[in-house]
Amino acid sequence: MDKKPLLYVILSAILFGLSSPLAKLLVKDISPIAMAGLLYLGAFIGLAIYTLVRKIGTAGDKRAIPLEKRDFPWLIGAIAAGGIVAPISLMFGLKMISGFSTSLFLNLEGITTAIIAIIFFHENAGKRLWIALICMTIAGVLLSWNTKQNQFNIAGPLLVTLACIGWGVDNNLTRHISEKDPTQIVMLKGLIAGVVSLSLAFSLGRGTAFNINIVWALLLGALSYGLSLVFFIQALKGLGASRTGVFYSFGPFIGAIASIIILKEWLGWVMLPAVALMILGVWIITRERHAHQHFHQAVTHSHAHRHDDLHHEHEHPEPVQGSHTHVHIHASLSHTHSHWPDTYHRHAH
Repeated sequence: MDKKPLLYVILSAILFGLSSPLAKLLVKDISPIAMAGLLYLGAFIGLAIYTLVRKIGTAGDKRAIPLEKRDFPWLIGAIAAGGIVAPISLMFGLKMISGFSTSLFLNLEGITTAIIAIIFFHENAGKRLWIALICMTIAGVLLSWNTKQNQFNIAGPLLVTLACIGWGVDNNLTRHISEKDPTQIVMLKGLIAGVVSLSLAFSLGRGTAFNINIVWALLLGALSYGLSLVFFIQALKGLGASRTGVFYSFGPFIGAIASIIILKEWLGWVMLPAVALMILGVWIITRERHAHQHFHQAVTHSHAHRHDDLHHEHEHPEPVQGSHTHVHIHASLSHTHSHWPDTYHRHAH
C-alpha cells in the first residue's frame, strides 16, 4: 500500500499541533471569535500567495481537478462545521484552560472523526483500529489529568470537545471532495470562514486592534490551518476518514510537548504511559493488513493518478510519467489485495 498518505497526515498533525500553544499566546490580546477568523483568513492569504507563485513558476498545476457545482454542498457543510463552529469553540476553550490541556483534548478529533465515519459513512472498522482507538483514548484521559491542581474545568473541555466534533464532521464531508484540488478547497474554506468569523466579531463589538499580533495570527493560520489542511486532504484520499483521524492523534501530543517548551506547562508523571500508549496505537494501525475479495463497478471520471497501482492500468497514445490528469475509464473488476477505505475502496463489508 502507498505510504505517502502517512507522511501527509503526520506533517499535517505536526503543523496543527503547534497551533494551540501558539494561539494561547495570542488569544490573550485578541478575542476568540476574531482569533478564529484571523487563523482561517491567514490560511487563505498564505495559500493565495503560494498559488500565485506556483502559477508564475510552472504555469499552474495541470493535475489539479477544480471543484464542480455538485461539490459545494459538501464544502459548505465542511466550512460551517470545521471552519466556523470548531475554531470559535476552540478559541473560547483556550481562554478557559491551558494550552497544554487544550492540545491533549484535541485527541478527541480523531475519535469523533472515526465514529462519524463508521456510523454515518459505513467505513470498515477492523479489530486493530478499535485497539488503536482505545489506546489513544486512554492516553488522552491520562494526559488530561492535571497532577498539580487536581481539578477538572468542565466548561473549557466541553468547548474543545465541541470543536473536535465540528472538525470530525468537517473531515468526513471533505472526504467526498478529496479528489479535487486541495489548495482550492482550503482557500475557499479560509476565505469564507475567515470573513464570516471576523464579521461576527466586529458586529458583536469583539473586533481587534490593528497591531503586530494580527500579523502573527495570520502567519500561524497560513501554516497550521492552511498548509496543514492541504496535507490532511491529501491523506484522506489514501487512508479514509477513520484512519486519518487515528494518525492525526499525533497532533495533540505534539501540541502538549510544545506547551511545555513554549508555555512552560509541565505534564507530570502521566507523560510516560501516555507516550507509550500513543506509540502503541499508531504502531498497531500501521501494521493493519485489511484484504479480501471485493468488486469495483465500472466508472468514468477524471482525477490525478499514476499508473503504478492496481486501478489505473489503462493505455495512452503516448508514454506518460508520474502523476497526471485526464478522463479515464475504470472497467469493472473483482480482485483481492490489501487496502484502506480510500477513494477506490468505499465498499460495504
